[in-house]
Parts: sequence; structure tokens; C-alpha cells
Amino acid sequence: MGRRGDTMAPMLAKYATRCAACPTRIAPGEEIVRSADGSAWVHAACAGAPPSDGDAPAKAPAKKAAKRTAKRVPMVQTADEPVPAGTTVAFTDGACRGNPGPGGWAWAVQDGPQGSGHDPATTNQRMEVRAAYEAIVALPGPLVVVSDSTYVVNCFKNGWWVGWRSRGWVNSAKKPVANRDLWEPLIDLVEERGDVSFRWVKGHSGHPMNDLVDRLAVEASHQAG
Repeated sequence: MGRRGDTMAPMLAKYATRCAACPTRIAPGEEIVRSADGSAWVHAACAGAPPSDGDAPAKAPAKKAAKRTAKRVPMVQTADEPVPAGTTVAFTDGACRGNPGPGGWAWAVQDGPQGSGHDPATTNQRMEVRAAYEAIVALPGPLVVVSDSTYVVNCFKNGWWVGWRSRGWVNSAKKPVANRDLWEPLIDLVEERGDVSFRWVKGHSGHPMNDLVDRLAVEASHQAG
């Protein structure tokens, strides 16, 4: 599934297996990397690894796109870094039982509003994208979206979407971009708003707001069937 020692090169899991860094099992289709010592697999989010642009390693054009995008979609890396006055911070998460299977999404503002929903047949990645979209729709004004999904955060941090559009919605491996039906409205909304940025938080690390939206998303998934 990858070269031993190549710890920061994400790939998609083909089979369910144990994550060496957290109690949540790795499901087929989730992004994984080797552990630091190369002896086991961990979720890409647990390792903080920057994933590729969807399904394949990013090539040189994607790096150029990332530079252009960084000016339009500001990025910060840590969940608890201070934000400007008047900025709302929303934590988001997605969950799926079976992957694919019944899923749920959720967002929450500390000491503020919350939202959640579900889909009877979906994937974890689709619910992560949906959670970010729903938070942005629901919350006006300057907004920081905090997610444990590198799939969501790095789309904007690394400018994947610029390359996707320029290539006619295929990734750097010349394959159709997965979940385009969710990515397009999210990207359009972020562009239109111009006041949304993204932060990454390590999942299952004990962060209270990340734990909250994780719980809400799981609860929502059980409402899906």
C-alpha cells in the first residue's frame, strides 16, 4: 500500500484496519499514512499529513495554483489561534457508518448555535464537505471553519480547487474529481463570501469542540437509518 518509511504520503485505504494513533478504526476509502516508525497505518488527520489533491499526488501546477489561492482564501494552521474581533469560529465534522453507509454532518459554535443533518447513503468525506458547506450557509459574517478533515482544509490551503476547475473537474491523475456535486457549491460559496477561512484540528485529540461536533455527527448518522 506504500513504501515503508514514506510516512507523509497519503493514500486511500482499501480495507478496514486499526489506526495506531486513535481508537477509531480506519474505514475503506479514508486517507491513511504510515506511522512515524513505519510499522503501522494511521488516519492522515491523526498524523497531520497534507493529502494529495483528492486521489493522486499533486504535481507542479497545483503548487502554482496554491500560491494564487492563498491570497483569496486565507489559511491558518492551528484551531485555537486568536481570531479578529467579530469573527465567528465554527467547528465541523462528518461521520459515516460503513463508509459508504448512513452518515451525518454537524457544525457548532462555542456557546452558540449548532446544526446537524444526515444522509441515508453517503461517505465520510462527503459528510465532511457537507458540514463545512452547511456551517457557511448558516453563519453570516467573517467566519473561520475548523475541521479535522485534511480533505476539506487542504482543498483551500493548497488550492486544489483551482486545478480542478482549470482541468475541467479532473484531478492531477486525470480522473474525475470525487464529490464534485458537493465541492462546487462549497467552493462557489467560499469565493462569493470572501470572508471564510479554514483551520485544521487534530481529530480525536481531546479538543472539546471537535469532540462535540464528532458526537453530533455520529448521532445524526444514526437518524439516517
